[in-house]
Amino acid sequence: MIEQLNDVQKIELEKQWEVLSYGVSSIIPEDEFKEKIAKSIKNEKPLKVKLGLDPTAPDVHLGHTVVLNKLKQFQEFGHTVQLIIGDFTGKIGDPTGKSIARTALTDEEVEHNAKTYFEQFGKVIDMEKVELHYNSKWLSKVGFSEVLKLASTVTVARMLERNDFHNRYEANKPIYLHEFFYPVMQGYDSYALESDIELGGTDQEFNVLFGRQVQEHYGREKQVVLLMPLIEGLDGVEKMSKSKGNYIGVDERPQDIFGKTMSIPDALLMKYFELVSPLSKEEVQEVKRKLDEGTLHPRDAKMKLAASFVEMLHGKEAARQSREQFINVFQKKAMPDEIPEVMWKGEEELLIVDLVKELGLLPSKSEGRRMIKNGGVRIDQEKVTDVNQTVQVTDGVVVQVGKRKFVRLRSSS
Repeated sequence: MIEQLNDVQKIELEKQWEVLSYGVSSIIPEDEFKEKIAKSIKNEKPLKVKLGLDPTAPDVHLGHTVVLNKLKQFQEFGHTVQLIIGDFTGKIGDPTGKSIARTALTDEEVEHNAKTYFEQFGKVIDMEKVELHYNSKWLSKVGFSEVLKLASTVTVARMLERNDFHNRYEANKPIYLHEFFYPVMQGYDSYALESDIELGGTDQEFNVLFGRQVQEHYGREKQVVLLMPLIEGLDGVEKMSKSKGNYIGVDERPQDIFGKTMSIPDALLMKYFELVSPLSKEEVQEVKRKLDEGTLHPRDAKMKLAASFVEMLHGKEAARQSREQFINVFQKKAMPDEIPEVMWKGEEELLIVDLVKELGLLPSKSEGRRMIKNGGVRIDQEKVTDVNQTVQVTDGVVVQVGKRKFVRLRSSS
């Protein structure tokens, strides 16, 4: 197909290849991907690009934008994004990385989580140009004889090659038969929608490759798989995850997104630029060049990165204000212009550890004591050094915990 392209089409092919392959961990297989792009250009027919969503945790964080940014690039070239809500597969739950079987979701949970996904994904990709599908539409109609035929395409030994199943088998933990059908059903989604491309994280390789297997079983053209790298969270070690507390949520306040970004370890700075930021490849390369030359301080690079995240999720003005507030609060040690206010109806005098817990600034008194010992609690900008210190609640007093949490108390007395 590539040989059939004219010179203008070949230039377009190289342009799409350079952008769409950038930042991808692996393309399976590469030659087929380039052929699919060429075929799309030649026939003026957009590629169908699939992303399956397991609606178990609706909170989207910047780790998810690694895939979302790639989908956005496909959209910009005119290709069609297929978002698959696994309302049927969600009844099983993806076993990837799990040491026990997943709890099945209710219909209400799936509906709520899916709605949240749509709202948050819309901050990165154009949801008006997305095809939305629920896989119960076709999977609920598949007969048992057809299920048996699909099951015959994979061996139990192949399933046990998966680390999660292998580890549970070795530890003598139960593996339920229905869990084996998750990747088979995910592969059937690709067949039902005639997907050309499927995206997923590197931890999803086993699942997304099933699409090729099922499509081949039915005599269809096989999809190409693009595996995206996983991004470490703010701790610099674990995969970004809300459960690990090392995440930046796409729905967080602009100043919180900015502040959290500034705590990213220097060693991960370029990975975040390349995989998460909306900046172009050329802009990212320019940042890398300046960092390597020593003409750009890592702190200033982080500020550029933080501003790009806030602009992507909240707009240019929010990015500008967040940057100014960060400089005022953390570089000039001033308080932010806008501080959340709380009407205090409790005791007029109480221990500082009780106060920060009551305000929800910290989850427990023990965490409050730890934060005080580390110098992370201030009253009207004065550092609290005594865990047994009492606070006189007066109108306008400002309580600060850590670098980003401020509350101004209002008293009716």
